[in-house]
Amino acid sequence: MQKYIVVNQPEKWNFSIENITVISSQEYLTNPKFSVLKKARIFNLCKDYSYQSKGYYVSLLAEARGHLAIPTVTNIVDLKTLKIVRIVSDEFDDIIQQSLKNIKSQEFILSIYFGQNVAQKYKELSALFYRHFQMPFLRVKFNFNTKWNIQSIKAISENEIPDEHLESVHLFANEYFSKKRYDTPKLTTSDFDLAILVNPKDPAPPSNSKALKKFIEIAEKMNIYAEIIEPKDLSRLSSFDALFIRQSTEVNNEAYAFARKAQQEGIALVDYPDAILKCCNKVYMAEALQNANIETPKTIIVHKDNRNKVLEFTGLPCVLKAPDSTFSFGVKKAKNIEEFNTLVNNMLKESDLIIAQEFCPSDYDWRIGILDGKPLFACKYYMAKGHWQIYNWNAKKKNDQDGNADCLPIEKVPKKVLSMAIKSAKIMGKGLYGIDIKVVNNQPMVIEINDNPNIDFGVEDLYYGDLIYTEILTALKTRLAQ
Repeated sequence: MQKYIVVNQPEKWNFSIENITVISSQEYLTNPKFSVLKKARIFNLCKDYSYQSKGYYVSLLAEARGHLAIPTVTNIVDLKTLKIVRIVSDEFDDIIQQSLKNIKSQEFILSIYFGQNVAQKYKELSALFYRHFQMPFLRVKFNFNTKWNIQSIKAISENEIPDEHLESVHLFANEYFSKKRYDTPKLTTSDFDLAILVNPKDPAPPSNSKALKKFIEIAEKMNIYAEIIEPKDLSRLSSFDALFIRQSTEVNNEAYAFARKAQQEGIALVDYPDAILKCCNKVYMAEALQNANIETPKTIIVHKDNRNKVLEFTGLPCVLKAPDSTFSFGVKKAKNIEEFNTLVNNMLKESDLIIAQEFCPSDYDWRIGILDGKPLFACKYYMAKGHWQIYNWNAKKKNDQDGNADCLPIEKVPKKVLSMAIKSAKIMGKGLYGIDIKVVNNQPMVIEINDNPNIDFGVEDLYYGDLIYTEILTALKTRLAQ
C-alpha cells in the first residue's frame, strides 16, 4: 500500500521519512491520478482542519476514494464538537487526575506528537488522547480548579511545534510511520429503550407529527419503550439503549453530536455519524459515486483553479451545490455565465470546493428508501409547482413549497432504478438512506444519496403502511442483539 503525507507546503516539510511520499493538499485534491489510485494510506498533516478547508477535504475525499485516512473526517469533527470534548473529559478523568497530580501550577499544556509526549511520564495520557482523536499533532490545555479539567483540545500544525521538541518529534515520526497498524479507538445491551431525536424548531423535519406518533405506537406493540427527546437532552442519552434520529442532520448541528455519543457508548443507532458526514457533503458524494462507476449527471468538483473550465463540461444552465446543502437549501441554478460567476464567487467564499452539475430537467425524481442494504419504500417525488426542484422555499403559498408524491410497491420500480439505488446505498454502508434518481432518455442517474430520509405519514408509508415503521424498529433491535 502506498503511503502519502499530505501537507499544505511540501517545500517547508522538515522531516525525511523513508518510503513515504510527501505531497501538497492541492495536488491530492485536484490531481486525477489520486481519484483512481486504488490503495493508499493518507496521513493528513495539513495546517488547518476547519470545516470545508483543504485539510477537511483531504480526509473527506480520501474516504470517498477508498483510501485510509489519518485523521478521518469523524476525528476532525469530534475535535470541533464541544459536547464530545466534555464527554472525553469525563471519561478520562481518573487518568487525567493521576497523571497531573504533581503539577504545582494552575495550567498545564500537553503536546502530543504521533501519540507521544517528550516526557515519558505522560506516555499513557498522550496515547489515550491519540487513540480517541487520531490527530498527528495535538495540543491539550488543562486548568486546575479543585481538580484538573480540560480547557481546550486542538490540532496544531508542524510550524507550531517548539524548536526544542523537533528532535523528539522526528524520532516519533519515524517510529510512527514505520508501523504496520495505526490504532483506532466499542455494546452493552439491556432493555430496549428508544430515544427519538426531534427538534421542534426544525424548518424541514424528516418525519411529520403523525409519523412520530406512529413510531411510538408501533414500538409499544413491539414491546419497545419509545420517547421523543430534544437537542437539550444530550446528557440523558446514556439512559437509552437505542437512538433514532428524526431531526435534520448536519455536521455542525446537534444530530451529529448525538450520533457520535451514541456510537461511542454502544447505543444502537439509525443513523451513524459516518453517514451524516458523508451524505451531508456533496463533494464526498460526487467522488464516491464516480469511484463506484455509478451514473450521475455530468458532475465536476469546482475550485479556484478550474472554475473557468467548468461550463465547457456541464454546459448551461448548470446546477451549483454547496457541499452541505440539504432539502434543496444551498442548491442554485445558473442560467447564464453572469449568474454562474456570481454564484461561484459567493460559494467559494464559504468552501474551498463546490459542485457543478449539468441540468437534467424531469417531471419527478424517484426516491428509493434503503434500510441496511434492502429496499424499504419507493416514491415518485414531483417538482414543486412552477419550479425545477422538489422544494421551492421561496414559494408564497406553503402548499406550493413542495411537489406531490406517489408511493408505489417496490416491484413496480424499474429494475435499473432499483439496482442503482441498492448499489449507491452500499457506498455509504449500513443505515437508512433515500436515494434520489432521475431517469432521462431511459437512463437512470443518481442525483443524491440522503441520510435521514423522510418518513412521513401519508407519503412514504402510503403503500406498505405499518411495515415501514416495523422494519426500522426491527433494524434497531437487530443492532442491539449484535
